[in-house]
Amino acid sequence: MSTEAPIDVSKTRRELLSSVEDIADTLTAQAPIDEAHNTLSPESVKILEDAGMFRLKLPAELGGAEADPTTQMLVLEALAYASSAASWCAMVGSTSVGLPGAFLPDTAIAEMFPSGHIPLGAVVAMPIGKTEIVDGGYLLSGRWPFASGVRHSEWIGAGAIVVRDGTPERRMMVFPTASVELHDNWQVAGLKGTGSCDFSVDGLFVQEAFTWNLLDGVQNRGGPVYQIGHPGFVANEHAGFALGVARRALDAFTEREAAKKRGYTGKLSSLSARPAVQRMLGAGDLKLRAARSLAIELNDAAYQAVVEGGRPSTRLQGELRAIASYCTEVALEVVTDTFRYSGGGAIYQQNILQQCLRDMNVAAQHLMVSEIAYENLGQMMLGVPDVNPMQ
Repeated sequence: MSTEAPIDVSKTRRELLSSVEDIADTLTAQAPIDEAHNTLSPESVKILEDAGMFRLKLPAELGGAEADPTTQMLVLEALAYASSAASWCAMVGSTSVGLPGAFLPDTAIAEMFPSGHIPLGAVVAMPIGKTEIVDGGYLLSGRWPFASGVRHSEWIGAGAIVVRDGTPERRMMVFPTASVELHDNWQVAGLKGTGSCDFSVDGLFVQEAFTWNLLDGVQNRGGPVYQIGHPGFVANEHAGFALGVARRALDAFTEREAAKKRGYTGKLSSLSARPAVQRMLGAGDLKLRAARSLAIELNDAAYQAVVEGGRPSTRLQGELRAIASYCTEVALEVVTDTFRYSGGGAIYQQNILQQCLRDMNVAAQHLMVSEIAYENLGQMMLGVPDVNPMQ
């Protein structure tokens, strides 16, 4: 583990955003295909893999970008603008290899990353799994929902509870995708292209070396970014995703819908001439920019804290989760408004506004960005002791 930032933040950010720009149009063209098949197509997966999007959060010594939190957020924002499913799978996929890359011991890394190969992954951190402690590891059983990208994954990370001497411990467990049963249940309203179906195991043996304590694990490689902890290490992903989808909707409305004319009589008027539409656009733009600025400020503060050898305070962790919730809330409002004001044309599948509406409503159901984040932050502001920002 390095105590110094091993990357040039500005250079890494420029290179990653340039890579997104290079693949954006192709991902946009692929998006309807991904959605029709309820999972990313092999073409979309290869595009993301070749551009380094699944390496976004992986330690540099394993071939990753080891990007700082704000860069991660901006990259996912740009990806979401091009394809919401691609962005969502990139955020889950990069976390699924980034965390084990930082926390697993060398023996497990040698097997998971053979000869420098960087695998594709999926992860569900909710501690759903039940375990039995056995010689050399654990017997794991459970069924985990919302495994985004699992159909193209090689390895899976899953949250589980280990009870040792009567004390429950939250551990992450990593195992090959080939060892699980996949359940074809991803028939949903939005984020269809993510392929986020359930998987299950029953009595699967997981070696101790392929597990770590999610909340208090020993970091074995990588720089200070992996000391940010939770929820900060993943909340930024949701902020970036939401901001990208909402900006896409706002731009699409301005470019394609605002000039349309409507009315029952022969005297039609354009949407752009309506004060209500003008207000919606102006307010929506400012709300997105304000939420984005605060998200950048807080994620920069978290990174600065670990670069200086500390860790984000409980209050900052609460703010990191709350700003992700706020970005999601604002994005959903903006997307809903653009859909509502665009009229009947928005209901057709070929209109990007209906997809943005569906995808944002599904993304907003994620527990990470629920209103609990606001409640936790409010408790902190009131001085309530021992508030858990991961509640």
